Amino acid sequence: MPQSEKKEKVMKYKLAYTGLILLVYILGKCVPLYGIDVSAYHYEAVGAEEVLMQTISGDAYRHSVFALGIFPFMISSILVQVAMAIRKIFTKSHVSPKTMNRMSAMVTFVIAILQASVHMPQLKFVEEGKLLPGARVLVIVEMVTGVLVILWLSRRNEKYGVGGRMILGLTNILERITTTVLHHNIESLAVPLLISMVVMVIVLVMENAEKRIPVQRISIHNIYADKNYMAIKLNPVGVMPVMFSTAVFMLPQLLLSLLGYLFPYHEGILWWRMNMTLTKPLGVVIYILCEYLLTIGFTLIMLSPKDIMEQFLKSGDSIVNLHAGRDTRRYLLGTVWRISLLSATVMGGCIAVPLVLQLRGEIDSTLTMLPSSVMMLTSLCCMIYRELVSLYKYDSCRPLF
Repeated sequence: MPQSEKKEKVMKYKLAYTGLILLVYILGKCVPLYGIDVSAYHYEAVGAEEVLMQTISGDAYRHSVFALGIFPFMISSILVQVAMAIRKIFTKSHVSPKTMNRMSAMVTFVIAILQASVHMPQLKFVEEGKLLPGARVLVIVEMVTGVLVILWLSRRNEKYGVGGRMILGLTNILERITTTVLHHNIESLAVPLLISMVVMVIVLVMENAEKRIPVQRISIHNIYADKNYMAIKLNPVGVMPVMFSTAVFMLPQLLLSLLGYLFPYHEGILWWRMNMTLTKPLGVVIYILCEYLLTIGFTLIMLSPKDIMEQFLKSGDSIVNLHAGRDTRRYLLGTVWRISLLSATVMGGCIAVPLVLQLRGEIDSTLTMLPSSVMMLTSLCCMIYRELVSLYKYDSCRPLF
């Protein structure tokens, strides 16, 4: 069989596997929780925070077995990454991916229980009287089990499919954009759609532009020796910080909701619950700050100057006009910092513009997150496109079975 046909088959297998994963996920969102009054739920215009939560959960009414969505494992991923970064400061020993996955699963389980306990009182049950406590416990078990199934589906897709773990998030974003557009008239959509188009162009430029650092390879001694470089995208981590900042911003709200049930009349908790929203200046500032810090943090983790320097030392390669070692590390640290600040500023600006317009009353709060959703959709599509091109051109993927 020709090599091109082999590559095409591998790509088809991976696309088919991802399609199967998405089918299971979509069907799971259609399975209601036990004892829920499904007829009591219908489309309602919601604020920016609920839109964010629906983007993460993917369930517009949040009454299915997948009601919690990808929120728990997104938070657990951040916590595990932070713990590993802190651990790296004090020890040089490495943690195996299997151990990290196990830690992430345990943290996901704990966060899922916490989120299910907070979300459960908001549900509308058919059961009453003595049967209600049992129904509530069963609903919590179902939601936590749904999170573990989503975690398993995302890991299987990362291993055998296309789009990695964020493919489920892509489905949620598409559903959210479609629902938002279909339930608003063209007059109210004019400004958000215009902003969304500008944001899409900016994201496409950031995703495809790159800084090229000339590199001298000791193994190349021909006419191409002067054409070697190390490429760094202007948006190295893509849309991950935007998606994860959504989860990080929702975590304090989750904790405040839990504290609100325990201390319903505490003035401090009530004040924070009122102001930690995207309709208040404090909430907007905190949300943008989350995106800014996560973009810088993810960039420094993904493009670690220390790791790149060590790779140069092992291979014998070097950046042109720089000695391998401290000079290289210092140069790379400055470059990565500048790129991360540029990426955080541009992405933060794309998010901040509609939020500020909402605070001034020029955009409906239900449409505030439309440009952010388009930004996430565009970046994820670019990532999937690059992966498909790589699969088509190079036979570098693992076999399906």
